[in-house]
Amino acid sequence: MDPIKYFTFSMIISISGIRGILLNRRNIPIMSMPIESMLLAVNSNFLVFSVSSDDMMGQSFASLVPTVAAAESAIGSAIFVITFRVRGTIAVESINSIQG
Repeated sequence: MDPIKYFTFSMIISISGIRGILLNRRNIPIMSMPIESMLLAVNSNFLVFSVSSDDMMGQSFASLVPTVAAAESAIGSAIFVITFRVRGTIAVESINSIQG
């Protein structure tokens, strides 16, 4: 197994995720999709390191990444719904006025 091919693949996915976040700053649900693709890149790195070093720790971390992604999606969707109910829009320009 040549891990360089897999690392290159995950690097391309990660760079496209960063690019997606930087280019699309108007729609919050679409901004969350590149974050999921970057989690996929991290997940594939965990798996490649695990297979190349004959260690099961990377595979166990890789099984936790979808759990974190599901929790992030659930919390993000709840925030979207509440923001839409209060403000009537989920545009990023209107959300920067929220203060905690």
